[in-house]
Amino acid sequence: MELIAGSYEQITFGYRVKTDEKEWTAKANFTHHAHTASVSAVATSERFVVTGSKDETIQLYDMKKRIEHGALLHHDGSITCLEFYGSSHLLSGGEDGLLCVWSTKKWECLKSIKAHKGHVTSMSVHPSGKLALSVGTDKTLRTWNLVNGRSAFIKNIKQNAHIVRWSPDGDKYVVVVNDRVNVYDLQTASVTATITNPKRISSVSFLNNSILAVAGDDETVRLCDVTTEKWLCEFKAHETRVKAVDSLMMEDYCVLVTASNDGFIKMWKLHLKEELESPTLLGEVNTAARLTCLAVWKPSSGQQISEEPATEATTSEDLVQELSKTKRVRISAEEVVLEDESKPKKKKKKKKKDGGK
Repeated sequence: MELIAGSYEQITFGYRVKTDEKEWTAKANFTHHAHTASVSAVATSERFVVTGSKDETIQLYDMKKRIEHGALLHHDGSITCLEFYGSSHLLSGGEDGLLCVWSTKKWECLKSIKAHKGHVTSMSVHPSGKLALSVGTDKTLRTWNLVNGRSAFIKNIKQNAHIVRWSPDGDKYVVVVNDRVNVYDLQTASVTATITNPKRISSVSFLNNSILAVAGDDETVRLCDVTTEKWLCEFKAHETRVKAVDSLMMEDYCVLVTASNDGFIKMWKLHLKEELESPTLLGEVNTAARLTCLAVWKPSSGQQISEEPATEATTSEDLVQELSKTKRVRISAEEVVLEDESKPKKKKKKKKKDGGK
C-alpha cells in the first residue's frame, strides 16, 4: 500500500509502506509537483491518484506507469473535494458550486451539476454507487440520485457544514458543522445522534459502521461511537493539529493513518473490540511539509462489484427504501446512468424552408 498526502507547498507525496508485523516503514516513492497552489483534496482508485488544488485544476497521476497523466480543467474556483466511485467514475466538487462527474476511461466530464449556490464543501458517494450527498455554503445538505443524475432531496440544515460521510454499510451518514457531528439515518433523513468535539473538526473517518475517528484543530484524535453518542478513547497523535485521518482494515485489526501540520504521517494499530484501548504506533514518516490532505492507496481499493443484478429503483424514495433494506448493496459503477438533472427542455420546432418552388 502507499500513503498519499498533499501539502501547502503544492507537492503531493507518495510513500510505499512495507508492512512487517511489529513495525511498518514508509519509504519515499514519488513526488508530484503539478499544482501552482496548495493541494486541497486527494483521492485514489486502483489505477490513479487525483489531486485538487486552489489553482482550480485536478491533476492525474498514473500509479501503474508512475507518470503524470494530465489535468482536468472544468472548475472555476478551488477544488474542495474528490471521490472515486468504482474505478470508472470520479466526482469533483469546487468553490464554483459545481459537482462534476468524470469518466476515468477518457477523462471526459460526463456531467456538470450546479449543486450549491455557494461552495461545495464536501461530498460522499454511497457504498452502492447509487446516491451521493453534498454539503455547501448555502446551508443545505443535498442528496443526488446517481442513477438518473438528478437532485433527490434538499435539506436545509441552517448552518454551513464542511464534512459529510456515509457509513461503510450505507445505512447512516454524518454531517459535520464546526465542532459538531450530526448522525443521520438514511431512511428517515433525521438526526439520530449528536456528538460535540472540544475543537473544530478537520477530518473524520469511519473505522467500522459505528466507530468514527475524529480529528480537530489540536494534536488529539478521538474515537466515538455514533450509535451510543459516547467517546470511546482519545490519544495524542501529533505535535500540532491533525489535518487528516484515513483508515483501512487488516485481517484482525484496523490501521488508522493521520497527517498533520507538523509534517508527519503516522500509522496506528487499533483492535476494534468492546473495550477500546489507545492505538499503538506502527510507523511514521516525516515529509518536512505542511500537510493538508491524505489518502491511502492500495491496489485493490476499487469498489467491489457484486454478482447481483442492478435493481429497477430509479426514484429517490425507492432508492432509499431499497438501500435501507440491504446491508451492503454494491453495483458496478459502469451501470450508473447520468442524465440531465434539470427538467426536460422543450424542443423548438424547426420551420420548414420552402425550396423556393
